[in-house]
Amino acid sequence: MIINYGVGNLGSIENMLKKIGVDFCSSSDVSELKRADKLILPGVGSFDAGMKNIKALGLLDILNKKVLGEKTPILGICLGMQLLTAGSEEGILPGLGWIDARTVKFKFSMAQKQLKIPHMGWNNISYSKECVLFKELCPESRFYFVHSYHVLCSDKNQVAATANYGYEFACAVNKGNIFGVQFHPEKSHRFGMQVLKNFSGV
Repeated sequence: MIINYGVGNLGSIENMLKKIGVDFCSSSDVSELKRADKLILPGVGSFDAGMKNIKALGLLDILNKKVLGEKTPILGICLGMQLLTAGSEEGILPGLGWIDARTVKFKFSMAQKQLKIPHMGWNNISYSKECVLFKELCPESRFYFVHSYHVLCSDKNQVAATANYGYEFACAVNKGNIFGVQFHPEKSHRFGMQVLKNFSGV
């Protein structure tokens, strides 16, 4: 199930899931969420807006129950990955707090001032540990990014992959049934298709 909490366009994710033959629904209905065996938390936009919408739709309690209690696999994408953390420099609201991390803005030295924010475009990633999301992907896999903030993990064991933009940052996290990717698999062609296939098989 794709959680439709009013932040971002779900069309690209829906199209990619259809392309790889995955059955899914997009909804903010609590009864649908209760029945879901896997969850995708997408999102573009601001951290506080995302958390406000989740709370306003009455999704926070059921999400905690599904993910923390029932251990339902969840994949956070872009803003969705950032919402997995305790909070963000972008706002003041607490995040979901499922990953031991905070979301911070890219900070570059004077020597790196030519680097633009947001980080936008294709980038290679490096795998930090074995993670089911990257099964059957080659080391040269490339993914599409659009973001101004990144996740800073306190527990390095939760970093599944890194990318480099001025400096190394976590671009994928994993803690048990909880997965997050900063890049957009739905816009990353065959590499992103494989990530979504791998998650659907969890």
